[in-house]
Amino acid sequence: MITGESVPVEKAVGSEVIAATINKTGGFQFEATKVGKDTALAQIVRMVEEAQGSKAPIQRLADVVASYFVPAVIGIAIITFVVWYFVGPSPALTFALLNFVAVLIIACPCALGLATPAAITVGTGKGAENGVLIRSATALERLHQVSTVLLDKTGTLTLGEPKVTDIITVPSFSQEEVLRLAASAEHGSEHPLGEAVVKAALDRGLALSPASDFHAVPGHGVEATVEDKELLIGNRRFMIEKGLSLNGIEEEADRLWAEGKTLMFLSLDNQVASVVAVADTLKPNAGEVVRALHDMGTEVVMITGDNQRTAEAIAREAGIDRTIAEVLPEHKALEVKRLQQEGKTVAMVGDGINDAPALAQADVGIAIGTGTDVAMETGDVTLIRGDLAGMVTAVSLSKRTMRTVKQNLFWAFAYNVALIPVAAGVLYSAFGQTGVPSGLQFVLGDHGFLNPILAAAAMAASSITVVMNSLRLRRLKPAK
Repeated sequence: MITGESVPVEKAVGSEVIAATINKTGGFQFEATKVGKDTALAQIVRMVEEAQGSKAPIQRLADVVASYFVPAVIGIAIITFVVWYFVGPSPALTFALLNFVAVLIIACPCALGLATPAAITVGTGKGAENGVLIRSATALERLHQVSTVLLDKTGTLTLGEPKVTDIITVPSFSQEEVLRLAASAEHGSEHPLGEAVVKAALDRGLALSPASDFHAVPGHGVEATVEDKELLIGNRRFMIEKGLSLNGIEEEADRLWAEGKTLMFLSLDNQVASVVAVADTLKPNAGEVVRALHDMGTEVVMITGDNQRTAEAIAREAGIDRTIAEVLPEHKALEVKRLQQEGKTVAMVGDGINDAPALAQADVGIAIGTGTDVAMETGDVTLIRGDLAGMVTAVSLSKRTMRTVKQNLFWAFAYNVALIPVAAGVLYSAFGQTGVPSGLQFVLGDHGFLNPILAAAAMAASSITVVMNSLRLRRLKPAK
């Protein structure tokens, strides 16, 4: 739960154990050395609170623009009134007021106010439809700036449970026979490696036999009798202590060990017959997700509390750029800080309690929906279905949404900036003496002044354009 390791870790007298983790075999006495605020969980909660409190909200682009735009428009409207009051045609006060009102209406920042929230509302709604729950507009904005994605290994990048990946046998035994006997001996075992063997046998439809004289040897393996055959199942050290030769499969065992897999040797009647490799395997689409992130120009880093050899093997298989292994929870947050100090915008993806500090420290914390409540409460984004492809959807959605916001801001200003001079009466210089053509009199009257009613229509048109442009986000297809 805390370290993120995918298989049990052997403990001895004097080892440190963490509350709420699981002891798989037998019983033991322990001394509570840290209680209350000093426990590992309390420290994690404290780090999460500190990291969340340090986040500064992003200043909205529209707010900055509006802070200059609105005073400028009011100033232009006042100048328009003064100019036409003193130099305008008779009745000067009427035309001055009409032009003053037309400028204010045509420049009304309704579309400017809609530009950001309309796009963000549609974007977050589309994300929810596709299993990506985005908590805030700030998180949606930050996602498109992410330059580095930090992936937790166990339960996020991998399935989070051991699975049989390889079965190597000596020539006189078949894989099915070895797996059936091993599963018969391990049937009912609570050890994750034994459960993985049993599941592999049942998935292949193999019929299990009853086992007798079962005896577990902690830290080594198990002994049992199946179909009158004496079985030993355990690690290499267990076989050596029993004085057994590895029968020529040692080279294959070394290769599997180098790939980061956990090995279980099987002996039948004092003859080593097989080595079974078990590993926490990648989620089915993990490689495609990593490639998609690379295609977006994003660096992918894997971080885990698991051992370096296992972590590197998983990283190679997934095509990940860089691996940070054997990291404690508090150090995960420090690794995020280190990347941020390098000028990178970091998204952390995790599912466990041990990931919570890093999720809070990251610019964007992405929690896997099948993980712990603590992780989901800490994350800015939750992938509800637990599918890593949701992360690609989230980044794509953020990029599209922010592009739409910028388009909206352009269209909000395109109408305003283009028509403010018309509303201010600049066309009087063209039509004031000769008169406005009959076809344009409905728009510009007799003197070239914009009708305030049509100014209102143009203002409404900019708002409609912004909303319709935002609705195009609904056509975004999720990543698979």
